[in-house]
Amino acid sequence: MALLNFRKKETPAPQAPVAEVEALLKDYSIEVMPRTAEKVEDFRALLPEGTRVYIAHIDGTPIEDMVATAARLNADGFKVMPHFPARIIKDRATLADWIARYQGEADVRQALLLAGGVTTPAGDFSDSMQLMETGLFDKAGFTRLHVAGHPEGNRDIDADGGRLNVDAALKWKNDFQTRTDAEMAIATQFAFDAQPIIEWADSLKAAGITLPIHIGIAGPAKLQTLIKFAIACGVGPSLKVLQKRAMDVTKLLLPYEPTDVISDLAAHKAAHPDFNITHVHLFPLGGIKTSATWVQENGGASGVPADAA
Repeated sequence: MALLNFRKKETPAPQAPVAEVEALLKDYSIEVMPRTAEKVEDFRALLPEGTRVYIAHIDGTPIEDMVATAARLNADGFKVMPHFPARIIKDRATLADWIARYQGEADVRQALLLAGGVTTPAGDFSDSMQLMETGLFDKAGFTRLHVAGHPEGNRDIDADGGRLNVDAALKWKNDFQTRTDAEMAIATQFAFDAQPIIEWADSLKAAGITLPIHIGIAGPAKLQTLIKFAIACGVGPSLKVLQKRAMDVTKLLLPYEPTDVISDLAAHKAAHPDFNITHVHLFPLGGIKTSATWVQENGGASGVPADAA
């Protein structure tokens, strides 16, 4: 089978990428921060035209830096999706101000809403549902809202209600889509093993949650870097994939690449056309250029940068 041939290739950039992998990587998205974006001279030389670029909002980042990054990416022709972490937003007025700035200065019309990694809320909001209930995004003409998903659990939520609380929140968000005209999807935390991802996605479908899933995948990076981020972000069962790799002396010093997990998910999707994972979202933990180059080498037409199209 072509998939097995793909896995056995020793070169990191197969000459003829597997069709299933190319299909899964089509319209992939990627995440940046203002400080990482500053290091990229030309996004159009790296990313396909119209790529959705999430802008992570880390607590302490000035909104001015976030908006400036959004304006730059929008001017380059990319779909900009800034994070709105509920727990770092002081109040409704602050939320309205952020929305107005993004809209007025960067023509942003979409957002990722999440609770955020802060334990104690800075103000009136503690979760993404409260942000949605304000009605401010709809009033400002935002047409697409993504929400967070965690295939291997979330320490913040698991500590207060466990899986039942997580599922209830996703059901609420699913219902929000049915009663509004917002286009919605679930953008997830990264994982390293396809099987837990598949089982989680299937469980959502069984629960009646129909939101499409944009699965988070860690881009190529040093093994030590990925293990550090995985532990910090609470990645669960699939962490053993990295730990097993760390025990292999022949692979210890080689950079991790998401070839196996992408190949497994692509094969599963090809065999199950109604699979609810529709897109890949890359976390460029080893650098934006490194992740974009990996897609160019493995994703065929799905990785062709805008300047080369």
